[in-house]
Amino acid sequence: MSLFRNIVLTAVIAGLVAGLLLTVLQSFSTVPLILQAETYENAGGAEAGHSHSHEAAPAAGAAAPAAAEHSHGEEAWAPADGFERFIYTAAANILSAIGFGLVLIAISEALGSLKGWHGGLMFGMAGFLAVSLAPGLGLPPELPGMPAAELGPRQVWWISTAVCTALGLGLLAYTRSVVFAVPAIVLLIAPHVVGAPLPPTHETAVPLELHARFVNAVYVTNLVFWAALGALAGAVRERFRAGEDATARPLAGLAPR
Repeated sequence: MSLFRNIVLTAVIAGLVAGLLLTVLQSFSTVPLILQAETYENAGGAEAGHSHSHEAAPAAGAAAPAAAEHSHGEEAWAPADGFERFIYTAAANILSAIGFGLVLIAISEALGSLKGWHGGLMFGMAGFLAVSLAPGLGLPPELPGMPAAELGPRQVWWISTAVCTALGLGLLAYTRSVVFAVPAIVLLIAPHVVGAPLPPTHETAVPLELHARFVNAVYVTNLVFWAALGALAGAVRERFRAGEDATARPLAGLAPR
């Protein structure tokens, strides 16, 4: 029970700090680019007018046409720019970071623990490759107003790519055998041979230069996030392990001989 509690506490501490760090970095890098892209998205919607509003109306009896007439004036809820957006972004990032931290620590414990901040850093880099960089090669980060394939196929491909990349990196790092090198390489390249789902069109009002800046900013912030998450998890886990060892030594002296 002590081990489980320490693992959860480690993930919470590392996730809290790494999630806040990511939020601050995003506030100065990706968020301004998203807000800029939203101006192109809104401009495109204004040019389109209301011609699509009735096509999207639900077939819900006699009241449906009346609802359709007013649906074009209603927008989905979104947090207000500024402090409110920062708070919601921070909450989402922290929860995601804690979840990623739990997965990272659980895998590391199964493979022999993190072994300090430097071991955690290596696991963090592996997490960046598996969760961010590899899926991003087929599904690069998108700005508002950009075309995209259907959500379901994209999620399946993203998860499959992350899992295959993690397994491939694990085989290369922990087996050190030519026998396992071949399936590891196959796992690494298979998702990209299959290819990610493509959008029906690539036409967008968002400038290519803005998208390129956004992709670079996402990769840089995610790299810092995963490095911080891994290093913090390794350092905190090492401190907890020292406490576990100190507690175990007196108890070992009480064992019958």
